[in-house]
Amino acid sequence: MDLPGRGQALVPVLDIDDWDEQLVRARVTLGRFNLGAGGAAHGGVLALIFDEILGRLANTGRTRSRTAYLHVNYRNITPIGPELRVEAHVDRVAGRKRYLTGAIYRDGTLTAAAEGLFVELKPGQP
Repeated sequence: MDLPGRGQALVPVLDIDDWDEQLVRARVTLGRFNLGAGGAAHGGVLALIFDEILGRLANTGRTRSRTAYLHVNYRNITPIGPELRVEAHVDRVAGRKRYLTGAIYRDGTLTAAAEGLFVELKPGQP
């Protein structure tokens, strides 16, 4: 967990600025390995960033959970190269369900937003 991108080749490196049990603020810079069509970031990479940051926040200070639902709205082109701001928030917790939202910004412009549902694992679940 202490390695950049958790040591995984697919996960872009998130530089964490703020992190508590309700909020994460981070920065990420995407490169050529994250390229989609027309010089923009691949949409799957944005979904991966959201799954990573929302999942990490869903599990901060809590029993482990897994992604049950992740919806991404692509609002504007997310560029390759410049630094992006990533935010994640816990909206609410209802029993085993954790509802989170996230956003990616380029210079204050929203490029993508996400909603996720993470479900706490039952004892013995891997």
